[in-house]
Amino acid sequence: MNRLGKKANETLIEMALSADDDIAVLTKFTPSQSEGEECNGPETISTAGSEIPSSSEIDKRHQSKDSIFFRDGVRRIDFVLSYVDDLNKEWEKKLERRKEFESNLQKAGLELETEDKKESEDGKIFFVKIHAPWEVLITYAEVLNIKVPIRENDIPPMVENPLDCVLFPLRLPEKVMHPEPDYFTAPFSKDKQELYLINDESTFFSPSMRNRIVNYILTRCPYGTEEGKKKFGIKRLLNNGTYTAAYPLHDCQYWKKASDPNCDSERYTLYMEWARFLRFYKEQPLVLIRKYYGEKIGIYFAWLGFYTEMLFLAAVVGLICFLYGLFTMDENMSSKEICDPAIGGEIIMCPLCDRDCEYWRLNTTCESSQYSHLFDNVATLFFAIFMGIWVTLFLEFWKRRQARLKYEWDLVDFEEEQQQLQLRPEYEAKCTQKKKNPVTQEMEPYIPLTSQAVRFCISGATVLFWVSLIIASMIAVIVYRLAVYAAFASLMENTQTLQPISGVLTPQLATSVTASCLNFVIIMILNFFYERIAIWITDMEIPRTHMEYENRLTMKMFLFQFVNYYSSCFYVAFFKGKFVGYPGAYTYMFNRWRNEECDPAGCLIELTTQLTIVMAGKQIWGNIQEAIVPWICNWWGRRKARNNPENLYSRWEQDHDLQTFGALGLFYEYLEMVIQFGFITLFVASFPLAPLLALMNNILEIRVDSWKLTTQYRRPVAAKAHSIGVWQEILNGMAILSVVTNAFIVAFTSDMIPRLVYYYAYFENEHSPMSGYINNSLSVFLISDFPEENKPKENPENFVICRYRDYRYPPDHEKKYMHTMQFWHILAAKLAFIIIMEHVVFIVKFFVAWMIPDVPADVKAKIKREKYLTQKILHEYELEKLKERLCQGDTRATEKEFMATEGRMELSRAM
Repeated sequence: MNRLGKKANETLIEMALSADDDIAVLTKFTPSQSEGEECNGPETISTAGSEIPSSSEIDKRHQSKDSIFFRDGVRRIDFVLSYVDDLNKEWEKKLERRKEFESNLQKAGLELETEDKKESEDGKIFFVKIHAPWEVLITYAEVLNIKVPIRENDIPPMVENPLDCVLFPLRLPEKVMHPEPDYFTAPFSKDKQELYLINDESTFFSPSMRNRIVNYILTRCPYGTEEGKKKFGIKRLLNNGTYTAAYPLHDCQYWKKASDPNCDSERYTLYMEWARFLRFYKEQPLVLIRKYYGEKIGIYFAWLGFYTEMLFLAAVVGLICFLYGLFTMDENMSSKEICDPAIGGEIIMCPLCDRDCEYWRLNTTCESSQYSHLFDNVATLFFAIFMGIWVTLFLEFWKRRQARLKYEWDLVDFEEEQQQLQLRPEYEAKCTQKKKNPVTQEMEPYIPLTSQAVRFCISGATVLFWVSLIIASMIAVIVYRLAVYAAFASLMENTQTLQPISGVLTPQLATSVTASCLNFVIIMILNFFYERIAIWITDMEIPRTHMEYENRLTMKMFLFQFVNYYSSCFYVAFFKGKFVGYPGAYTYMFNRWRNEECDPAGCLIELTTQLTIVMAGKQIWGNIQEAIVPWICNWWGRRKARNNPENLYSRWEQDHDLQTFGALGLFYEYLEMVIQFGFITLFVASFPLAPLLALMNNILEIRVDSWKLTTQYRRPVAAKAHSIGVWQEILNGMAILSVVTNAFIVAFTSDMIPRLVYYYAYFENEHSPMSGYINNSLSVFLISDFPEENKPKENPENFVICRYRDYRYPPDHEKKYMHTMQFWHILAAKLAFIIIMEHVVFIVKFFVAWMIPDVPADVKAKIKREKYLTQKILHEYELEKLKERLCQGDTRATEKEFMATEGRMELSRAM
């Protein structure tokens, strides 16, 4: 039984390789119109291959323009092309391209219907509506290896979670979470349509499958020959202005259901149950997201939701660590001694800059030392170790979640599909040479090795130049820090209005805050330019497949963003205050600017400040870019049409006025989250509240992303993806690096190791081992030993000595100003701590990763069950066909073939 009968034999789409230009083209569908008939004037409405009456026979007034169907009300609009018929010098060329392109689309079997510009809201834009008939859909479903239902899933559902009653307020209605039954699936084949659960041809393929198929044809359809080369693909036509837009339609307005009962109004459901901020505490309808937007967008929101869930645990532990620091602030002996007038008030510190800075008393940093205890305490060590384990748990449990989604979304065998499906049309068009593929034995395009080498050299040099530019900008910010510190110190010293806040806003803090803000502005500016450069050099490399293109662009962008966002944090964490020298022998940058010193309480508070400003600033700016900017653009673009009645503002026009969610839309979303992941893992020892900030941002991020995708952007073309791709490897790399960076932060940036060494080896009071630590950590310098070029201009109180942060012998010692033995003990303790912490965390990480299987046991069983059933059903189908042929006396159907088929079924059962 063939569901198509005769029609299936009369129509055929084949992808063939052209012998002339090595471009995949579509050969003709057998059209029902005459050979000489053309279909491309602006006034023309094509109904090729259809028995539906022409639009002239249909009363237009009886169809709502908000409909997603052709004027006949039967054929669904799967894609829309738009163009403006401007009378410039390129007008005739664009017209020829459109005629050729649309003619070839019809030859490929697609049906077109054109809306004249008089029908549009602004009277300028033509809209070409595209419908893919059943014959086209089933042909390309086989080409794209699309999986379709063959039998309802008979595996019993998982045992109910005992916490379900507690989590009930977080659940969405069942019809939203699972809008359709779960099925066993198999790749579609035109010759075996009886196998599939085809109840209705018009709804068998979901709208996202339909627009994916049409987009596949659009990207490969030729439109003529220019400069001796065959040109093809909608992307080129969009770039050269032949068309202004190409997009699939949303199924309804987001704020109300469609009036057409044939429309599922999934956009409305997504908006009401997912995209509103008041639903922030609800789970995400991932099945519906995947059904409406495709697997690639679905896997992103699944990952973002899982990441946010896991952040909750890290945020709770980080908050507890912060509260520990807050409640023990008054018990901190170091800040007590700094704030004590009899101790900190009597300690005279050496000037922080040459000539213009004055001597200062240690107790002026009282409040900043108290605040530094919030982040620099024993809980910091615990939290650093905890986050090293947390990141492993996150990545391992995500692998399990991803494996479950791969099964549920029919992506288990997707790796094989990509090799044949993701060939970029741009690669085919730009490659002028061909060679034989050793696997397929067919001629295929390729780029010579010499050309590849030149392109990679240019690409590498460009990336190196921009990374160097970032480093240069960071050095410029460091110079700013060094140059303005004296100005801040003088300003706060001489301005009476700043005296009340001088305890909180120290010159060090003022310099750090302004430098962090300046650094953030530079980061945003460099990002703006480099994004465009990265796309340009990746295009120049001509990657072969879509995956290869995305991976190359991802690595370039991530490398740049990594250096751009984290370089300033690395400087404060690992370089600031480490190469200062000592009074009378300071080290200078470019022999001009004296290197910065840390606060007497340590550099950790400055790292916290830097991290907070850059991380929070990026998140605020990102949300402004993602939500407010598209909303303003859409409001401005449709300000004239927003008061028009529905019958004058069609569905395709409404979507045309929305923003475009480009091919790199998800790329920027992933990049934003991965950079955030770096902030909460690489430097988390300095700021335990970072996971809490990230959690609050991500709760907002999920709703902002869903809101903008549902309300502010055109519907993206559905695309498949079985994982988060190369981002998984980047996250793994950052997880390993985070153990190293946090160990170094605890050892070299915080004061924990020097305090522990003093507590166990150098304490002076058995009853209070930490008393005297501040005095012990400050070395003595004889003011008369200052060189003339470094000596402060004034010394009104005639100080004889000053103190500085280091472990050096005093001026009256035979090893004057050389490092003491305590310095080497502390250094040895720091190195030992790094080695021990790294080994402990890595051992625990690898043990946890080994203990947690990547694929859950029940998912493995389901995969095996589905493969077994699929093989069984296919074998039974072949067996029945053979029986029919034997009964009909087909001499080609031998008994041996019948026995072989039965034997294969038995073997399958046994396996």
